[in-house]
Amino acid sequence: MTETVKLSNGVSMPMEGFGVFQIPEQECEQVVRNAIESGYRLIDTASSYQNEEAVGRAVKTCGIPREELFITTKAYIQEMGYDNTMKAFEDSLKRLGLDYLDLCLIHMPFGDYYGSWRAMEELYRAGRIRAIGVCNFLPDRLLDFCYNVEIKPQVNQIERHPHYQRAEDLQLMEELGVQPEAWAPFAEGLKGMFEEPVLMEIAAKHQKTPAQILLRWNVQQGVIVIPKSVHRERMEENRKIWDFELDAEDMQRIAELDKNCPSMLDTRKISEIRRVYDYLNNPVLTSL
Repeated sequence: MTETVKLSNGVSMPMEGFGVFQIPEQECEQVVRNAIESGYRLIDTASSYQNEEAVGRAVKTCGIPREELFITTKAYIQEMGYDNTMKAFEDSLKRLGLDYLDLCLIHMPFGDYYGSWRAMEELYRAGRIRAIGVCNFLPDRLLDFCYNVEIKPQVNQIERHPHYQRAEDLQLMEELGVQPEAWAPFAEGLKGMFEEPVLMEIAAKHQKTPAQILLRWNVQQGVIVIPKSVHRERMEENRKIWDFELDAEDMQRIAELDKNCPSMLDTRKISEIRRVYDYLNNPVLTSL
């Protein structure tokens, strides 16, 4: 298995990247530089993370040619709509200090995301974004969206881990040619993810950590992962997933952990939708 995957438009995207959600601006530059030095080439941020400028500084000073990096950002709810997304794109590009983006995503399936998509299609055709996609689109919304746009999303970034395996989502994305990408592949350690006996046993079998098993499980199924850690040793540990393979028994045991329930974000729950919109009025970093 290679460390990159070709999106539906032929663009190569790393299978493992580095996420910067909840990393404060004042720490983020050094953290991202450490991640790049540890081998990460995909860096995932968002306007709502409030650390794009720090990511941009790290990219500028890391010593790695820009064309070897894959930079992702996202437009949030208040940036939906054609005009808003056009402005959001320019603002993000300015904060990042870049001439183009490798991937731009609609962060949430709320607001006028169809208007936003028209803006992103236009930017994509102009060569200012190499790939465009969405986040947190459930199968029904993703299918409806694909029926009504000119360019299908190349990526759908979703919560995905052994407690929420989303087989229906992955099957539909494969049919549509949409690349799945897992945010929170560790479920942020919630609900005992790192202490799951099955994962600990499989980790011991392969002389790996539960975190490495979680990442390998995703990429082995063709799902891109974007783990996050501010600790250099963990960054390096999370990169060491390409020298082993989970066997059929391992995969079956992990499959049996599925609770078919999100640990962090349920876009069908009224309370969650209200929480997401409340974030606009009180932008304290929470699980988005």
